[in-house]
Amino acid sequence: MMTRGATRMTRVVMGHMGTRYFSTTVLRNNPGTGVVGGVAAGLLHGFPANPSEKVAVTWVRHFSAMGSRSASTAALNDKQQEKESSDKKVENTATAAVNGGVGKSVVSYWGVPPSKATKPDGTEWKWNCFRPWETYEADMSIDLTKHHAPVTFLDKFAYWTVKILRFPTDVFFQRRYGCRAMMLETVAAVPGMVGGMLLHCKSLRRFEQSGGWIKALLEEAENERMHLMTFMEVAKPNVYERALVFAVQGVFFNAYFAAYLISPKLAHRIVGYLEEEAVHSYTEFLKELDNGNIENVPAPAIAIDYWRLPKDATLRDVVLVVRADEAHHRDVNHYASDIHYQGQQLKDSPAPLGYH
Repeated sequence: MMTRGATRMTRVVMGHMGTRYFSTTVLRNNPGTGVVGGVAAGLLHGFPANPSEKVAVTWVRHFSAMGSRSASTAALNDKQQEKESSDKKVENTATAAVNGGVGKSVVSYWGVPPSKATKPDGTEWKWNCFRPWETYEADMSIDLTKHHAPVTFLDKFAYWTVKILRFPTDVFFQRRYGCRAMMLETVAAVPGMVGGMLLHCKSLRRFEQSGGWIKALLEEAENERMHLMTFMEVAKPNVYERALVFAVQGVFFNAYFAAYLISPKLAHRIVGYLEEEAVHSYTEFLKELDNGNIENVPAPAIAIDYWRLPKDATLRDVVLVVRADEAHHRDVNHYASDIHYQGQQLKDSPAPLGYH
């Protein structure tokens, strides 16, 4: 009974002392000194080499330093797994966003909060390409019949350049006004971006303000791009039409870039006449809709939100507001060209910001 009680007590005490490892020690009796020396064999069993050596069985405690090292390694492993899990979540979220799935907001490591917006009625705003405060109601009272009569050589050059460029467009698209509008907007969105970019660089070089014209021209480019996003929902371009966009944009961008460097007044006059042609093209588009040659389908959702159109708006309503936008761009570019003709810089006259 005493032996069993002692054994049970030993187990309890050993359990409270923590993890230990079984070890043996070889004890050597040094004849000269009479001192017993010990050599720990670690976790291996020691065997006496001669009769003067004895084997002692000991329990080696698992020291706290070893425990700290193991805990530190476990913590590092946990952090590594957490990081990999976080990276995986970000990757899955990005993939879902590309595929149009759920979870389009990616949590930024840099602490950039995702931008969220709602409509006036409290419903979620689903467009990331523009925000509710960038929407507007088109000014339909603008005079659509205005025309700048070419008088000077540069005016006539700009006027006939646009007329010549219109001829292949008429031949290629004929009365397919949906595809025609799509192609027109891929070109019309270029001048504002080029002009705004060059004015931006000029402002940096000369350490001077721009009078708001950088923002005005970039607003024009953005507005024209929204026209394209709208008509992409109406006319689905095929392969050769997409290839044509590549070719036309490549040629027109570089040509307009060079023209703006040489003569900004010529560049703005060309755009003014391009917008006059755009007004004419959309007027013909409306005629085809009214005659029933083109189906008056419901307006795309992006157009309803961008121009604040009624929920039951149709394609005809979209063409009307787009035509009004083009008329405003016509006036802005002719006005910019007139400023240069008067020997002034654009920065000397306040830009018509928000003029759609």
